[in-house]
Amino acid sequence: MIDKLDAAFRFHREALHLRAERQEVLAANIAHADTPNYKARDFDFGARLSEAVERGRAASSVSMATTSSRHLAGQAQATANHDLQYRVPHQSSLDGNTVEMDVERVAFADNALRYESNLTLINAKIKSLLSAVQP
Repeated sequence: MIDKLDAAFRFHREALHLRAERQEVLAANIAHADTPNYKARDFDFGARLSEAVERGRAASSVSMATTSSRHLAGQAQATANHDLQYRVPHQSSLDGNTVEMDVERVAFADNALRYESNLTLINAKIKSLLSAVQP
């Protein structure tokens, strides 16, 4: 039963996770709008979502080295920034910065709206499942 619920919500869970990750990338672009030589970054949401739904989210961890036998073994979560792509600007800047505020604001607002709509869809799905279970 739990595996069926997991399958029912997997797409939305992965979409919300990727939307939140993309929102962080876009916010970083906006925050660095005045930084010389900063290159705006983004990722292909559709490709990452299909990969995440098919294979699941890869939670890679990094093992920490110890220099003494009395040290505690530790694990750190590695972030997946390996597939971030540089955005090609429509108009170049003199200081080498490729952040275009209009493009970033539109992408930020669009991503936020899609995040909210995904939450609404999950909420509706949960309500329908609850109404099916309740007498």
